[in-house]
Amino acid sequence: MGMANYTVLPYGLIPDDASPEWLNKGDNGWQMTSAAMVGLQSVPGLVILYGSMVKKKWAVNSAFMALYAFAAVLLCWVLWAYEMSFGSSMIPVLGKPDARGAAEKYLLSQNRLGGYIPIADYVFYQFAFAAITVILLGGSLLGRMNFYAWMLFVPLWTTLSYTVGAHTIWGRGFLTDQIIDYAGGYVIHLSSGVAGLTAAYWVGPRHSDDRQHFPPNNIINMLGGAGFLWMGWTGFNGGAPMAASEITSLAVLNTHVCTATSILVWLSLDVAVYLKSSVVGAVQGMMTGLVCITPGAGIVDTWAAIIMGILSGSIPWYTMMVLHKKSAFLQKVDDTLGVFHTHAVAGLLGGILSGLFAKPDLLAMFYSPDHQGPGFIYGIIDQKFNKGLRQMGFQIIGALFITVWNVLATSLICIVIGKMTPLRMDEDGLEIGDDAAHGEEAYALWGDGERHPVPRRFRMNPKMPSFCRRCTTSP
Repeated sequence: MGMANYTVLPYGLIPDDASPEWLNKGDNGWQMTSAAMVGLQSVPGLVILYGSMVKKKWAVNSAFMALYAFAAVLLCWVLWAYEMSFGSSMIPVLGKPDARGAAEKYLLSQNRLGGYIPIADYVFYQFAFAAITVILLGGSLLGRMNFYAWMLFVPLWTTLSYTVGAHTIWGRGFLTDQIIDYAGGYVIHLSSGVAGLTAAYWVGPRHSDDRQHFPPNNIINMLGGAGFLWMGWTGFNGGAPMAASEITSLAVLNTHVCTATSILVWLSLDVAVYLKSSVVGAVQGMMTGLVCITPGAGIVDTWAAIIMGILSGSIPWYTMMVLHKKSAFLQKVDDTLGVFHTHAVAGLLGGILSGLFAKPDLLAMFYSPDHQGPGFIYGIIDQKFNKGLRQMGFQIIGALFITVWNVLATSLICIVIGKMTPLRMDEDGLEIGDDAAHGEEAYALWGDGERHPVPRRFRMNPKMPSFCRRCTTSP
C-alpha cells in the first residue's frame, strides 16, 4: 500500500485528498450554513411558532407535530426520497430510488447537479426544504388531527407528493428547463398551501368552540418563532445558487426588502380597515412577503422585490380577510393558520411575478443558457415578446401541475390513512386537547387549575392598584 500525503496543521495531520480539487471550501461553508439556517426555521422556528400561535390546550400537540415531521422526513429523505427528487428520471415526474444514497463514498463525491460542494451537503440542504414543506402543511391541521394519523401522513406525503414536485421542477423532470422557481415558490409553498387545504378538508374541522375562539397562547414567543423564520430565510434563498456568489447577495437583500415591504403594507391595511395594528397580522404579512419573493429572489432587481412586497402584503390580505369570509367552501374547510392564503396564494403570486420580472442577465447566472426567460416585461423591452409570453405560460402550467398533483396525491393519502386510523381526534379528545393526545400540558402549573401554594410573604397586596401591586412581606 502506498503512503498518503499529509498536510501539517496546528491541530494535527490531515490527508491531502481530504479536500479534492473540485471542492470550493467557501461555497461548501456557505452551503452548510444555509442548510443549518433553513433547519432552524423548522426546529425551533416553527415548533415555537406553532406552539405559541394556537390555543393553550393545543400548544404541545402543535409543537410536537412539527418536531416529529422534521425527524421523520430526514430518514425518508436519506433512504429514498432524495433520489426520487433529484436522481435519474424513472418517469418524467419522478426520479428512481437508489440505494447508493446511503453510501459514504457516494455522498462525499461532487454534487452532480452543479456547484463545487459534496452531495452530502446538498442532500442535507434539500432535506431542510422538504421538512419545512411538510411542517408548513401541518399548520392547516393544528388543533384536531389524530397524531397517529399524522405519523403516517408525513412519510407518505413526502414520498408520494413532495418528490414529484421537486423532481418535475428542480430535478430532471419535464418542466425543469422551463419553470422559473428560484428557491421553492411552487415546489414548497404552493405545494404546502394546496396540500394543507386539501388535507384540512379530509380531516374535518376543529371543535366548534375552538373555531370560534382560538387565541394565541403566547404572542411574545410567537414573535420569537417568526423571527427564526425571517432570519432563517437568509439561508433559504441565499443557499439556492449553491455558491457564495453575487447572485447570493442579491437574493438575500431582495428577500428582506420584500418581506419588510409586505409587513408594512399588511399593517397599513389592518389599520385602515380595522383601526388596529395586529401582531398576528404582522406575522402573516411577514410570511407572505417571504413566500412571494422566494421563486424570484435571485433573478429580479430590488425595485421588483419592492413591488412584489406591495402585492404580497395586499393580495393575500384580501383573500384572507375579505374573500375567505365570502367563500362558502373556504368557510367550510378549517385551515387553522390560513396556510392556503399565506403559502398557496403568496407562492402562486410569487411564481407569476417572477415570470413577469425575471431579468435575463440574472437568469443566465442561475439557470442554463437559452432555457428559462426572459421575464415578460424584459421580453417586451428586448423585443422578445413571444419568449416572454412563453415563459408566463410555463409559469401558469407549473402552477396548475403542482396544484392538481397535490390535490390528488393528498386526497389519496388521507383516504388510505382514514381506512387504518381516524384522521381526526374524537370529540372528547378535542375538548381536552394536549392532555388527551399526549398526557402532557404546555403550562402544567396552570393546567386544570393547579397551582403551587404561594408563601404568604410573596402574596400580592390587595390594597395596591392592580397595575402596581408588588410582593409584600407579611408580619
